[in-house]
Amino acid sequence: MTNDPLRLAVIVGSIRDGRLGPTVAAWFAGQAASRPDLDVDVIDLADVPIGAAAPSMSAPEPVLKALGELTPRLAAADAFVVVTPEYNHSYPAALKNAIDWHNQQFHAKPVAFVSYGGISGGLRAVEHLRAVFAELHAVTTRDTVSFHGAWECFDGNGQPKDPAGPAAAAKTLLDQVSWWARVLRDAKAATPYTA
Repeated sequence: MTNDPLRLAVIVGSIRDGRLGPTVAAWFAGQAASRPDLDVDVIDLADVPIGAAAPSMSAPEPVLKALGELTPRLAAADAFVVVTPEYNHSYPAALKNAIDWHNQQFHAKPVAFVSYGGISGGLRAVEHLRAVFAELHAVTTRDTVSFHGAWECFDGNGQPKDPAGPAAAAKTLLDQVSWWARVLRDAKAATPYTA
């Protein structure tokens, strides 16, 4: 068993112009960074130009270069928090493509979700993502942070207008994902996970 800080990768899943994802992710990363047991790495998929290139060994050089920077960051993570909007009752294509390029990087690691959107707060996207991550041998946490009517939830400084509820939800999520990350990290050290 080790008490080293857990490496938490916070993945910003939207790459659209005018997106709210960076605001939501920055707020959440601030919540996570306040904990001494976490080392936070924010991965913004808008900075990973893999586009719509399908996973293959013959990918264009810019895609391979981008993956060469992304893949080690995912591999180094002990846990993930995916920040996702809901597009047409599901999650963004760029997020799916980034996930599809990777597999072993998610094995036996926990994944939690921060979602945002209209009336559903992005929760339909989260439900779709749970099935995807199960296929990658990841463990998803039950509790989420969800912003309903998200564009009205944040002030001009990128902070929730009503901070108590989101902060409490973030604490619950971080407690769960940290517990799973520590347990799974220790288990893999004792017995390597094979898929």
